[in-house]
Amino acid sequence: MGIEFGSTRIKAVIIDSQRKVINNGSHHWESRIIDGHYSYPLADVKTGLRDAVSGLGAETISIRNIGISAMMHGYLVFDKEDQQLAAFRTWKDTTTTEAADKLTRLFDFNIPERWSVAHLFQAILNGESHVQNIAFITTLAGYVHWQLTGEKVIGIGDASGMFPVKDNEWHPEYVEKFRELTGIDWPSIAPKILVAGEDAGTLTEAGKTYLFEDARKEGVLLCDPCTFCPPEGDAGTGMVSCKAIAPNTGNVSAGTSIFAMIVLEKPLSRLYREVDMVTTPDGRDVAMVHYNECTSKIDPWMDRFEEAFSLFGFRVEKYELYDKLYEVALKHEGKLAAFMHEVLESAVADLAGGLRILKEEEKVRIDKLAGHGGFFKSGEAGRVVMSEMTGIPIEISETAAEGGAWGIALLADYVNVADQMTLNEYLEDM
Repeated sequence: MGIEFGSTRIKAVIIDSQRKVINNGSHHWESRIIDGHYSYPLADVKTGLRDAVSGLGAETISIRNIGISAMMHGYLVFDKEDQQLAAFRTWKDTTTTEAADKLTRLFDFNIPERWSVAHLFQAILNGESHVQNIAFITTLAGYVHWQLTGEKVIGIGDASGMFPVKDNEWHPEYVEKFRELTGIDWPSIAPKILVAGEDAGTLTEAGKTYLFEDARKEGVLLCDPCTFCPPEGDAGTGMVSCKAIAPNTGNVSAGTSIFAMIVLEKPLSRLYREVDMVTTPDGRDVAMVHYNECTSKIDPWMDRFEEAFSLFGFRVEKYELYDKLYEVALKHEGKLAAFMHEVLESAVADLAGGLRILKEEEKVRIDKLAGHGGFFKSGEAGRVVMSEMTGIPIEISETAAEGGAWGIALLADYVNVADQMTLNEYLEDM
């Protein structure tokens, strides 16, 4: 079983021995502002999880492995009595600019505003009294995993969005610099790092109660032991669902915003503020290029076309507008075709610039990218234009639509065969 906590939906899936989804459930939720920060109450985490899994028992199903994934980064801190010290601050929270800038200069390593260490240092700069009582800091995936297994661990991919990592451990040089700056020993308060395939604990009796009010009522049989894979972030499970974890490959998610994850053969030679450094679930270095706008640059033009048609009494379905105007963009004849081609180019221009840094400055070879998201849903135009703009072959991922919950379910299943094959071999065998 795989469970992923997204920004607007909690999704649970069960896969069979052929790794096909045989059942799923979901729960919709939204962040709210608590104490000036984007947040989700931990009570909502529990009730949302139970609601998502409540629909999985249409027939009796036996579960032997579970994986937890969630939105990365953010700030979840607890004292030595395991009591929450401050409201959960999510990746959307952008109150950490000062801390992120200072840490980036100190480390000579890009620390984005959404990273956990930036949230912690900003709390220190703000003089927040709870900091002195912090005994444990984790991510949302790490928190849920802890509630289910009692284990304070984290997958390497999720860890890499908290604090820099090196050789599957917290980066020792930056750990020392942070200790000198703050007096805080990061490894002593952070989860233990694990990589894909490692045993990350088993479901406890308390965990069963947290997961199900009554497992028997839900029609789910939990094996004893029911083992867990390391909890992971949504970026890592997205890469797994696209089968894009080998060096010189990656994936690109193009919707309202756009980001590409490029698996590297070696670390970058220097700092680039346009590029975030994270890892795959099996610990390979990944360069992440992220921009806030993509289809949000196209949508206003579609609205204007729709408005123009309505002036003449015509009603055109929005999906028809997208399909037809995307198609026109590839005709290369006439002013409308040229205009639409430029509109599509504008949606990926920022990404192309970020990838150009990797290709020209770092000589990173990118053999192909697996594409998914709304930009690719109207025919071939999105794929063709992005490939033209980036100079990289774009392949539309057929498996990405299954989502991160499927990706973490695969990682949970991989625990059973990790001693026999690499994660990439496991995915290629599908």
